[in-house]
Amino acid sequence: MPVTEDGAAGDAALLTLIRPLAEAPGDLSVAVSGGSDSMAALHLLARVFGPRLHAVTVDHGLRPEAADEARFVGQVCAGLGVSHRVLVWQHGVLAGNLQDKARQARYGLIGGWARGAGLSRVVVAHTADDQAETLLMGLARGAGIDGLAGMRPCWQADGLTWLRPFLTTPREALRAYLRRHGQGWRDDPSNDDDRFTRVRARRALKALAPLGITGARLAAVAGHLAQARQALDRAADEALAFCTDEAAGALTLHPGRFATLPPETARRLVLGTLRWIAGTPHPPRQADLDRLIAAIGAGRDATLAGCRLIGRTATLCREERAVAAHTTPTHAVWDGRWSLSGPHDPALHLGALGAEGLRLCPGWRATGLPRAVLAATPAVWDGPRLVAAPLAGLSAGWQAICPPVGTAFNKVH
Repeated sequence: MPVTEDGAAGDAALLTLIRPLAEAPGDLSVAVSGGSDSMAALHLLARVFGPRLHAVTVDHGLRPEAADEARFVGQVCAGLGVSHRVLVWQHGVLAGNLQDKARQARYGLIGGWARGAGLSRVVVAHTADDQAETLLMGLARGAGIDGLAGMRPCWQADGLTWLRPFLTTPREALRAYLRRHGQGWRDDPSNDDDRFTRVRARRALKALAPLGITGARLAAVAGHLAQARQALDRAADEALAFCTDEAAGALTLHPGRFATLPPETARRLVLGTLRWIAGTPHPPRQADLDRLIAAIGAGRDATLAGCRLIGRTATLCREERAVAAHTTPTHAVWDGRWSLSGPHDPALHLGALGAEGLRLCPGWRATGLPRAVLAATPAVWDGPRLVAAPLAGLSAGWQAICPPVGTAFNKVH
């Protein structure tokens, strides 16, 4: 199909968005569902990256057509010379927020695949329409600036960089690209299902268009709010250095300095700390966060989102019971952030040190760390036998490392 002069200009504009990605070394991965947005991303990225592009599709098993859609993507990838992997989400009966569970599963599966394949960057094909819908959904929830600023064009999580190069591009521009080049896509029937909030937001956008409230206009508003969010994030990072000390995966606040922070900066500092410690995908309710901040000011003990506040020292740490049953092989990441180096052996595993394990560490008091902090740190076990607790003075050739606290503050998708 010949491409007109206008079409060539449209192609060039889209390619301009992704050419900077090729300036970084290494291969690139792209998540492809079969819908128009991700199929356009696949075709465009293949033009720039060729065999350096790797596609992945999650078969969520929620609709009978899902497997066929994954096969369709695989056939297109084969024609483009792009490697393709299908990941199947194994799940039982699902209750609650189905779309949120599916989203978390997709990111988890894709992230695990990318790390295993030695890939460090993943492209997801969200558009300006998605951004506008996200803002409307935030308005419906009465969200603050984080919810209204929408999705980030780039973020890092679990050792990967996630990229949204089309976040300022209307969906229709991507569909027009596919039509110009005679390429098809598969529509997801759930995009017309009124049970889902995003679908209702999509329809509300059409109703608002006569007022001049278009997807592009709302996406621009989200961009302005994102700049404000960025400034607030920087203030939280500065507060982190100003009034906290980190040790053994716990953060101790200087109450006097913390009390001088503006309320929004204090809120972001505590929220970022909770995210760093527990890896919570969603922030706690504002009322619960307010209670925790009040407890910090009053020197009271408290718990929230799998974390514990030791009131007398204003220390936020992992809650022991939240990790009591968590075990992994010694070479795996424990509790989402801890990596251990040492004499690995398949017979050994990682688990929480716990109160009982702490009793087996005669030198733990010399660390100067509270019991509650150490009890929730990783230890090396051989069945029920404690082998090492590197943060509690029993190293036995092992070392435990977690990412710096500052890396948690901008992990929101």
